[in-house]
Amino acid sequence: MNKNFLYSLMLLFLVFSCSKKEEGTQLPYDYSNVEKAGLKELLEKADWKKKDVANGVVWKYYQFSQIFDSKQYINILEVDLKKGLHIEIPYVKTGFLKTSSAAETNNALVAFNGSYFNTSTGGSTTFFKYDGNIVNNTVSGFSAYRENGAVVLDNKGGAKVIAKPGSGWAAVAEPVVLAGGPLLLLDGKQQSQLNVDFNTARHPRTAFGVTADNKMIVVVVDGRSSQSQGLTIAQLSELMAALGCTQALNLDGGGSSTAWVKGEGVVNFPSDNGKFDHEGERGVATVFTVK
Repeated sequence: MNKNFLYSLMLLFLVFSCSKKEEGTQLPYDYSNVEKAGLKELLEKADWKKKDVANGVVWKYYQFSQIFDSKQYINILEVDLKKGLHIEIPYVKTGFLKTSSAAETNNALVAFNGSYFNTSTGGSTTFFKYDGNIVNNTVSGFSAYRENGAVVLDNKGGAKVIAKPGSGWAAVAEPVVLAGGPLLLLDGKQQSQLNVDFNTARHPRTAFGVTADNKMIVVVVDGRSSQSQGLTIAQLSELMAALGCTQALNLDGGGSSTAWVKGEGVVNFPSDNGKFDHEGERGVATVFTVK
């Protein structure tokens, strides 16, 4: 075969190959070199939708396409405790109380679900003291790690999260104490957690936290849906820390997780009806309202 013909054929092949690459042939890329944004930075850069509900009360929400390796729909209620707002906990001893009903009855600005309850007969299953009176003690046999912390309210509009005292909940002096758990953050430190399904599985979650500058941060994360998969307890702890909380507690989650805003109604997607809508709200025993 003529050498000039072979040379021409090779040249034509090279020109054709180059033109194909210029048309957009994708070359291999090492994605292991991509630097992942930190959680705090991710939260700060998110395009949160915000509403000033009242002076010192902010509601914001965002659906993350990728956070904790999953899609998540997150609502945050931020309350400045320095503004003199009033926090109440409407409750029922038996039967069930929906967060939205308690919010409307109490003319609340925002509201969210409280702690654990008896799903058959209603009423709280963890220690609850209100207006200085013990409504009920933690029921016998209740998982200790789910009542190892509490939200404590004083008579001046203050709120904090504490660990369970060695002498028991009755030793806490403040007039309002609602136990829950697991405890997520204390003195700015994330707490160690038991390796149990309740902690390690992704679920809808409600968490109560307080920042160093005395703001109450309530997070409601939806779950059990392709639109929002929920968080583990460890992930929830990381989230609360990244939001600036120095103390935080997990409240009742699952189908109970509900966030309500005045003028908006239920703003998250409660999972109790198995649908990703605003209609799946579950009746609970305790509800936090702010006004």
